[in-house]
Amino acid sequence: MSSKQDHNPLCVQVTYQHLKTSTFSLDVDLKLPNSGVSALFGPSGSGKTTLLRCIAGLEPNKQSSITLNGEIWQSGTKSIYSPAHKRPIGYVFQDANLFPHLSAKENLQFAIKRANSAQPIISYKDVIRLMNIEAILSQYPAQLSGGERQRVAMARALLIQPKLLLMDEPLSALDDALKQEILPYLEQLCRRTSIPIIYVSHSLDEVIRLADYMVVLDKGRAIEEGKTQSLLGKLGTSFSRYQDASVVVSGAVTRQEPKWGLSWISFDNQTIAFKQGDEKLGDLIRLRIQSKDVSLALSKQDNSSILNRLSVLIDDLERDPKDPSMIMVRLLAGTTTILAKITTLSAHNLRLEKGQTIIAQIKSVAVLS
Repeated sequence: MSSKQDHNPLCVQVTYQHLKTSTFSLDVDLKLPNSGVSALFGPSGSGKTTLLRCIAGLEPNKQSSITLNGEIWQSGTKSIYSPAHKRPIGYVFQDANLFPHLSAKENLQFAIKRANSAQPIISYKDVIRLMNIEAILSQYPAQLSGGERQRVAMARALLIQPKLLLMDEPLSALDDALKQEILPYLEQLCRRTSIPIIYVSHSLDEVIRLADYMVVLDKGRAIEEGKTQSLLGKLGTSFSRYQDASVVVSGAVTRQEPKWGLSWISFDNQTIAFKQGDEKLGDLIRLRIQSKDVSLALSKQDNSSILNRLSVLIDDLERDPKDPSMIMVRLLAGTTTILAKITTLSAHNLRLEKGQTIIAQIKSVAVLS
């Protein structure tokens, strides 16, 4: 995290009782980065949407404190409370929530009227280009697909010129095909705007793909938080015990072989091959590696079909408390973390121990960006 982020984070301290008759309460004290994407992750009912609504001023909760870059939006101790319409926030809901009687363009013009034109953060043309919605501006919400409606909704939220963008599970109402259609646009939005984003999701795939920082909520409490790549690679967390425990590896494309349909990224004096797409030499690529797709060997096997075989150091081992037949091994390829989920018997037979140098054989990878 940069010094700027450390000096001026988004500070969120919320103590909230949902209803007098409800047992649910929210009690968090967070300092989130003021750039990039911070994900609120957790199961349904953990408090993700309630926290987002408190930040936006949509919940009657005046005892909490919320500041962004030193600007106080809410303080129970100082009796300061900015209502929702005065907070410089863009909000993207699960449903696109567009005005049905207005065309896509008219929905955007409504946002422009609300914007602080004295301090434009992103231009109309840039938003149209980013969301690729030029061709559908004359259409009404009922004429658009679910993915198109969400892209217009995201464009509308950006054109308010917010200092903070809140996204409440924007893909949850879409089927898998539409999710895959809109994810690249969502990823561009997250990577190319300077506006900090708080993204709510219970999909680990979305969080891994989009978030730089994450907070895990459970029963209204923050039980884990940190940089996404760091948190995913730690043992003893909910992620290392997750069924699809994964890590993200980043590197620049340094080799391509069109004959074989493969590209390679380099990182920490290692290389990983993956299915070639439209990436170019020098492009930064992020790959997801699932722990179940990593096997371990004491030496390189030249007679193996597995292409990606990395020399790694065993940094830690943890037996699965819910399934003693399995063990998670934390590996270091230089400074990059890789997880391997193997049987406890295999670990015993290989006599694996902390500090040992072995070979990680990666069966498959998924390209994130």
